[in-house]
Amino acid sequence: MSAENAAVSTTNEAQKTLNRRYVGTKETFAYILDDIAQSFNIGKYDDVFKMNILKIDLVLQSVTNGVIGVWDIINDMFLAAIVDKTRTRWGKFKPWLVVYAIPGVFLTVLYWALPIFMGTQGIGSNIPRFAVYLVLQIFSNLASSLISIVRQGMTTTITPNIVDRTRLITQANLLSGFVEKAPEILMGLLIDIYINSPKNQALEITNNTLYQAGYNKMFVLGGVITAVVAGLFALFYAFVAKERVMQTVERPSVFSGVKSVITNKPLLLITLSEFLGAFSLNSGTNLYYINVLNLASMSTIVGIPGAVVSPISYSYVPWARSKFSTKALWIAGSHVDSVLMLGVFAAGELINVGGKKGYENLAVMIPSFMLRETIWMFFWGIRKVIPEEMRNEAIDYGEWKNGFRSEGMTGVAKGLVTKMVGTVKNFVQPLLLKQFGYNPNATQGNQTVRARHALFWMCTLLPVVTGILSIVPQLFYDLQGEKKDKMYAELYERRKLMQNDVDLANETINAPENN
Repeated sequence: MSAENAAVSTTNEAQKTLNRRYVGTKETFAYILDDIAQSFNIGKYDDVFKMNILKIDLVLQSVTNGVIGVWDIINDMFLAAIVDKTRTRWGKFKPWLVVYAIPGVFLTVLYWALPIFMGTQGIGSNIPRFAVYLVLQIFSNLASSLISIVRQGMTTTITPNIVDRTRLITQANLLSGFVEKAPEILMGLLIDIYINSPKNQALEITNNTLYQAGYNKMFVLGGVITAVVAGLFALFYAFVAKERVMQTVERPSVFSGVKSVITNKPLLLITLSEFLGAFSLNSGTNLYYINVLNLASMSTIVGIPGAVVSPISYSYVPWARSKFSTKALWIAGSHVDSVLMLGVFAAGELINVGGKKGYENLAVMIPSFMLRETIWMFFWGIRKVIPEEMRNEAIDYGEWKNGFRSEGMTGVAKGLVTKMVGTVKNFVQPLLLKQFGYNPNATQGNQTVRARHALFWMCTLLPVVTGILSIVPQLFYDLQGEKKDKMYAELYERRKLMQNDVDLANETINAPENN
């Protein structure tokens, strides 16, 4: 057979692999449950929990963010090296999924239950509460770093078929969206009902301690219940999931893992883009919704039209991938929201209704945020699927270039420089809020005019201006078209040879003369 015919044969065999579905219904269901588990929480209100319930002083929050940021960078490297060297009969990642499940749930439950054990009175002066909070953050960060490395690695090895993998990611993002947002939607409604109830408003004046106790209870129950449910979902996936992309028998050294990252151009471009995007400062919309608009369920209200659009957006991801380059889809999915958020900022600053600035007026902000959310949701499927598949393709690229897979080190390296910037950013943001007069002790809607205005532009204009440079590396991305097709055709041939070698070794070990 000529070299040309051999290449054609290899390509045809690789194409057949693309038509095979490796991940069955049960495993797909488990994958979707695990995807739900990652977002099935009330973490959206964590900033409110820290500031308004635990009452962690803003300066101490900055200290915590700095300590956790440095710790995160350090533990990532060690965890990645440990995971990349893991070789067991159950696989490289599956054992870690099982090991994480129970401790991860325990740490999360303990965190949300802190008001029960440590109280919530006083601000800045309760050092024991802060100390426990800091220790929990350290251990929680260690656990979350581990599971982040493992989950990403598991996704890259669950199937050798890139079409199968894209299908899995798309289905998980689509179907999990109907469930994973339920806790935060319900939590927003409960907060609004509680703080706007005439009975509770009167109680806030006559007995603020009792009022605060009821408010705290919502967060404790919401956090604990969602942590347990999410933990059960994740544990089910840990037992059902299978790894199908083989690892080399030899364990790569730390140096080899680092080298494989440095020579991975797609990964470096993704990393550089996320690094520049990490400079985006943002106080978050929740503080603005609750403290300025006095409406915690604002995100639910403005998201109603988008909730219809976002599931539809997944249906045309395959079409978009066939019509547009990965680079174009990456840029569109990353930056459409920034353009739309500038429109929201303009409406809040330029429109006045009834003597009130637009950013303080629900009549202005509800349609502004709703229009932004609806248009953004048309790009939601692209935003969720394309970057995740690009990360998986970057890991495959590393295997193509270096002859071995280093999912752990690759995943860590991608986020390492981002975390360095994030550490500085998370240190600065609470101090910035403090500089503009944000008061954690103030009840909902009772911040100063200066603080309310700052909360608005810090969640609309500031993140756009400080994160715009992330578009530059995206312009140079080239793992697409013929180059990607060639990569997967060659990877298919290598993996087939590796499987043949393993089968031959097993036959030798099990031969009668060796028994």
